[in-house]
Amino acid sequence: MGQVKNKKPSFQLAYELIETYPALAAFAREAEKESILAVDLEADSMFHYREKVCLLQMAAGDRIVVVDPLKVPDLSALIPIFGNPRILKVFHGADYDVRSLYRDFGIVIENLFDTQLASMYLGYTETSLEAVVGQRFGVELDKTYQKKDWSRRPLPPEMVAYAASDVLYLIALAETLIRELEAKQRLSWVQEGCRLLSQVRPVENHQPLFLRFRGAGRLTPLQLAALEELLLLRDAVARQKDRPLFKIISNASLLKIATVLPADIKALKASQALSGKQTEMYGQAVVAAVEKVLAIPVCQLPVYPRQRTPRMSPRIPRRVKALREWRDAAAAKLKLDSSLLLNKSLISEIAIHKPRTIAELSKIPQIHQWQVEAFGDRIIVILNRMP
Repeated sequence: MGQVKNKKPSFQLAYELIETYPALAAFAREAEKESILAVDLEADSMFHYREKVCLLQMAAGDRIVVVDPLKVPDLSALIPIFGNPRILKVFHGADYDVRSLYRDFGIVIENLFDTQLASMYLGYTETSLEAVVGQRFGVELDKTYQKKDWSRRPLPPEMVAYAASDVLYLIALAETLIRELEAKQRLSWVQEGCRLLSQVRPVENHQPLFLRFRGAGRLTPLQLAALEELLLLRDAVARQKDRPLFKIISNASLLKIATVLPADIKALKASQALSGKQTEMYGQAVVAAVEKVLAIPVCQLPVYPRQRTPRMSPRIPRRVKALREWRDAAAAKLKLDSSLLLNKSLISEIAIHKPRTIAELSKIPQIHQWQVEAFGDRIIVILNRMP
C-alpha cells in the first residue's frame, strides 16, 4: 500500500515460447523437480463459437514459458506435473482455467492454490490479479491485450510478452499470501476451497437451452417454446459462422422476440429487437421460428420446471435470522465478506436441518470442514438455544 506504481516491470521480461513437443517435454522434465508452478492461460471465447485454450503460461524455478497449444496440441507431457500432489500449482481465479485445461487436454490438477480465493479470505475488496499485484508489489499490470483474439497467428511478440507477465508475480504472491493466511489461521479455509476448485468440470448440457437462460421462468409456455426455438436457431448460426453466441443475437433481443412473438418481418421490425443489419441477415429465419412455434398444439408446449417449496416450520425463519446476525457480526470482526463464512443457501440448510451436534452439522452436504472446525460449536449453541 502506498507504493509508487510502475506501469511495467523495469526489466526486460525473459520468457521462452514453446512451439514443439520436444521443447515442451524438456520443460516438463525440469518443472518436475520444482515444488511450485505458476499457471495462467489465454482463450478465445470472445471470438469463436467453441472456445479453446490458445496459450498456456507457466513459471517454474527461474523459467517462464509460453506454450502455444495451436502449434503443440499434445500437452500430455504436462499431465504428470499437474497431477503431482508434491508440486503446488498456483492460479489466480482458477475456476475457468481448471475447466478449460480438463476440457481441451484432459489435465487434472492436484494441489491447487488460488491467489484470488486467498486474497478474498484475507479481506481484499479488489481481488483481480491487477489489483492484488498492484497492492502487493506496486506494479501496474498492463491489460492492453486482455480482450484481444488469442487465436490469431502469428501472435505479435508484445501479446506473447503480455501473456507471460501474468505469471511473473504469481509464485511470490502465493508465498506471501500463504504466510499471511497461516498467521491468521485461515490457510486450511483456503486449501479446502482450492481442493473443491480443482474438481470443477465443464458443464455438459443435454437439457432444453432455456433452462440456462435468465428470465425464461417468467415466460408463458408459448413464449418459452419460442425462446427455445430461437436459442436453437442462434446456436446453429453461431456454429456455422464460428462466432460466439452473443455476437449473433443478444440474450436481451431473443427474450424480447420470444415475448412479442412477431409473426412477420413488419412486426419484427416494429419490435426493434434486432438491428437493421440483424433483421436483414436473420429476420426470415426468426419469423419462421416463431411461425413454427405458433403451430405447436397447446398440449405439447413446454412448461418451465419449478421446484415446490416445502412447507416450513415458522421456527425456521427465526433460526435463519439468528444465524445471519451471528454470521454478520463474526465477519465484521474478521473483516471479511460475510458470505465467505456462511452463504445464504448454507444458512437455510442449517436452519432447516437444525443439527444438534457437531457430527450432525458435519453431515450437511454444503458445509466445509473448516466451517465446522472454526464455527461449529458456536452454530450448535445458537441452534440449541432456539425454542
